[in-house]
Parts: sequence; structure tokens; C-alpha cells
Amino acid sequence: MVAPSSNSRKKKKLANIRRKRNPTDWSKTFALTSNPAFRGLLVLLFVGLAIQITVVYYHDDIVVGNADSANNNDVNNDTVERRRNNIRRGGTLEEQLNKVEANPHVPKKDGNRKVAVKNDQQQKEEENAAAAAKVPAPQLDFSNIDQSKPYLYPPLKPLPPHATIDDASKLRQDTLDGSNPTIAGIASIMQEFLKELHTTFHDLGQRRANRDEVIDAYLELAKQHLLPLDNQYRGQPVFPIRQEEESIYISIAAYRDHLLGETLKDAFRKSKHPDKLYVGAIVQNCFGIESTCRTGVQVVGKDAQGRPQTKVSDAPPDINGIEQFCTDPDYVQYCNSGQIRTLYVNETESLGPAAARYYASKLWGGETYYVQVDAHLQFADEWDQKYIDEFKATKSYPHSILSSYPPGFSEHVQRNMGKTKGSRLCTCEFSTNAIEMDIIRINTGVGYKSMDGPVTQIPFMAAGFFFTHAEWLVDVPFDPLLPWTFMGEEIALSMRSWTSGWDMYAPRVNLIAHQYRPGRLGLPKFWETVGRVFGRPGPGFNTQLQRITLQRLKHMLGYEESSLEHMKKDGADKVLVEIEHYGMGTKRTRDEYLKFTNIDMEHKKCSNIPWCNQGTLE
Repeated sequence: MVAPSSNSRKKKKLANIRRKRNPTDWSKTFALTSNPAFRGLLVLLFVGLAIQITVVYYHDDIVVGNADSANNNDVNNDTVERRRNNIRRGGTLEEQLNKVEANPHVPKKDGNRKVAVKNDQQQKEEENAAAAAKVPAPQLDFSNIDQSKPYLYPPLKPLPPHATIDDASKLRQDTLDGSNPTIAGIASIMQEFLKELHTTFHDLGQRRANRDEVIDAYLELAKQHLLPLDNQYRGQPVFPIRQEEESIYISIAAYRDHLLGETLKDAFRKSKHPDKLYVGAIVQNCFGIESTCRTGVQVVGKDAQGRPQTKVSDAPPDINGIEQFCTDPDYVQYCNSGQIRTLYVNETESLGPAAARYYASKLWGGETYYVQVDAHLQFADEWDQKYIDEFKATKSYPHSILSSYPPGFSEHVQRNMGKTKGSRLCTCEFSTNAIEMDIIRINTGVGYKSMDGPVTQIPFMAAGFFFTHAEWLVDVPFDPLLPWTFMGEEIALSMRSWTSGWDMYAPRVNLIAHQYRPGRLGLPKFWETVGRVFGRPGPGFNTQLQRITLQRLKHMLGYEESSLEHMKKDGADKVLVEIEHYGMGTKRTRDEYLKFTNIDMEHKKCSNIPWCNQGTLE
């Protein structure tokens, strides 16, 4: 570094002396305010500042404060995803948030706050999405569809959304009386249910109905539309299982999911036998028809105390993943052949994953295997045949279930898809979150040390991925009376399956990857929609509803506080309607399962399960 010269030091001293002798004449500065242009500029600056303060602090558009508390009871989703990240699927929460930060389509930092910035590409995508929502969907060609299986005909058209089913009344009647059941008839029954639900919820929302009124209305509609369908085919498959076909039915419940289209493309592209894949997709979207679509709760910056600021904004209509898939020349053939079955659900009637998976189970059409997955996955090459081979390698085949929490999206996982060792679901805990009411939550334990040994049993199954034989649907039918339920479906499926004589296994190899989504990523949640529908923005009203419906699960699982006696005192026993059809199986008892899993219901404690972590039970 070069030292300043003596001349420059002298100049600085003279300048300091002049400043002391001639202090600033502020009158000249204030004289500027007499300039009309300068005054106009000041007015604009103050108006802009006022607008910014208003936007930041008014609840309708932005909720200020800690992101977790701003979500209020958003812990439902955020906590479970953080726990699932214990084995670092796709990186820690901080690493995932950093990836979002680097994405050009999310708000960018500006000092201690973030300013929403739309680049040209994002603006173009939103304009295209809005334009696409107004353009009629292309017509598909079903003229060459296989009519050798009468129950698959007429085909359930995947496009356009909410398409009218021809001769729907007769199809519904023939399905309900058991004379000629068809997938189109079943879909029509569910469409009628959703149509009435839409009108009923709208009326209840207009008058801000209370929790019990909403629950009573749902139960009444379910009794009218859904339970008669279930009762007609109780204890038998609706359609004959095509045992020799080795076909796979994929159940997908998608809530406003932008990755649904890519998930379907990857599943068919990587499949060894794409002609044997059938999909039942429940597309729960905001179509922007009756109301403005909204984002989820987005973290957009930090306040002066360093707490995250959150925001909910208007959004364009959701991308239709089915349209992305069916209008792609590489995949349209699978839509024309009737392999893509879709039920569209308005966002306003979205009732959570348990309800959506019930709908999806009803679109099954006799395929050999039943697979349930989320709508944001990547697949390994020949994943379908490899899962079939793994399934047949289990000792309890065909009464087996393959299930796991797949690894998260990452470059490492993508490079090694189908080459990494599987994990085991070996642990559980009673939730300490007041919202979740002590429900049992499952998690991973010790994974496989080798892919060469036997496929070993696990005590739990995940709702986001399992692979089994379609006969499982007869023994463990999905429950239509669990609306607004998020937590609890996994332990219920596990206990019901095991007591019905089905053994659960962990795949030895990871053949899929899952995009895990911490709550703070800002994606929409169904409970936010529930709040808006009934005039109570935020997750609070959904929590009120869930407190009652979750009692149905807890009663089945054997919680003392959810015994019939206690539920009658609280007036919650109404949710136990036909619980005998959706509870424990008859092959093994609930007490035997609790002993098998080292779960202590009295003290609400989960203990270590050595046989699972050590992989000793085949």
C-alpha cells in the first residue's frame, strides 16, 4: 500500500480548517423544498414508504413474525418433514432453503428483507399458465381403446377437468346395485358427492358455520354417497383381479402439485412395461374459476429482531400435471388407452391426504398390484419390474407390503438411483405437539448394510410409498370418514394391515426418490384452504375440525382418552359411524401388534425394536 504524499496531507488539513470556519449553510439546503419538483419527489417517497408499511403489517397479504408461529399450527407438516430429514435425505432444512434462495423464481434478498422479484421467464410462465387455463383442453382419441374388460369401459376421460360422464345416472345405478360396476360409474358417484360438498361448504362458509355444523354436514353427505358404494362391495374386490397380467395400479393424491406431470412422465419413461401401468390421480387444484388462487405461506425476509417475515400472495391457476402428460406426444398414447384415470377436486373441497387417498383407491380397476405414492417423485430404470421382483422375494408373499421413506432429491441420489441401500421404518414416538393430540408418528431406524441379504420385516408402513398386492384393498379398505386428517394415517394403516394378516417389509434398494417439502418452502397446504373456505384464514379452523375427526383414529388405535365413554361425554362419538368396517383386522389382535412393536399405550412410549434395526425377522 502506498503512503499518502505530504501534499495530500496538507490539502486535507486545509479542508478541515475551512469546514470549521464555514459551517454548512442548511438554509440553502432547505431552500430546495420550495422547488415544486423536489416537493413532488418527497411526496412520492413518503407515499411509497406508507404503502410498504401497510403491506408489511396488514394480515390479508403478509403475516409478520416467526415463520413457524406465523404458520401458527403449521407444525403438522413442517415438523414431520424435519424429522424425516434426520438421515439427511436431500440435505438439511437449511441446505434446502439455501437451494430455494438460489432459485430465480423465489423472492430475492435486499438487506434484511426480501423483495418479490419477477424475472422475464417467471412472468412468461405465469402468463402462459393463465392463458392455458382459458384454452379448451385438446380432445383425446379413445376409438381404439380395449373393450375386452367391460368394467373399464366407457373410459374415464382424463381431460378436460371435471368432464361430464356420458349416461352417468345409469352408470351410477348399475354400480351401486352391483349389476354392472364400472370405473366411470364409481367416478360419477364421487363427482356427485363432490358437487354437493361444494355447494354445502359454500353455504356453510357464507354464514361462518361452527365446527360441529361442518362435521355433521360432511358425515351426512358421506352416508348418502360414499358408504353405500363401500357397503355394496364389502369383503370382495369391486372388479376381478387380473392375477396373471402383472399390471400395476399407481394411486397418486396430488394437492396443487407442480411436479405431478414430471412424476408421471418419469414413471412411464423409466418403466420396463409402461403398457402395464395404470394411474389413478386425484388432482386437487385451484382452477381460478370461482376465487383467486393463493400461494402458501412464504418466508420473504427477516424483521429487525431477526425473525422470519412471511407472506401469502395471489397466484395464477395451478398447473394441471395431467394435461402436461396427456398432451405430450411421447405419452399421449397412455391417455388414449385409458391408463390414466383422473378425478378432479376443487381446492375448496380438498380435505387432506387421507380423503384423497380414499378417492384414489376407488379408481383401481382390477390391476394385479397396488402402489401408493406422492406426486413428487423420481424413479430408477425398470423400477416396476424391480419392485415386483423384490415383492416376490419376501417370505410372506403375496401377503406382503413393501414400504419406506425414500431418499430426498439430490444430485447424489439421482446419479445412484437404484444403487443405494434401503432404509427401514423401525422407530416411533408419541407426538408432543398439542395439535396432533399424542398421535403415534413413525420414523426410520437402521438401514440395510447389504443389498444381497434377505428382505426383512418392519413394523410400520409409510403413506407416501407402499407396494402390495391388490387383494390388500379388500382386507384394508380406505376409510372415507377421515376428512381434515394429516397425521395418524401411517400408524393406522400399519396396525390395520398387520392385524389383517399382512406383513410389512423394507425394500433392500432405493428405486424412487422423494422431494421432501419443509413448511417454510411456501407451498400451499390444504389446511390454509380450509380456513379460507369457512371464513377463518389460517390453519386454526382445520385444527378444530381435526380434533374431532382424529378421535376416530385414536379410538381405533386404543387411546384411553378416545374410548367410547369419553367420546360420548365430548359429543365426538358421532365420528365413529361404521368404524367396525375400517378398524382392526381379524387375523391378529391389536394387543399383539402393540407387543410386536414395543408400543406402550398406557404410558405413551415407544421403545427400541431390536429385530427391526438388526434385520433379523424375515
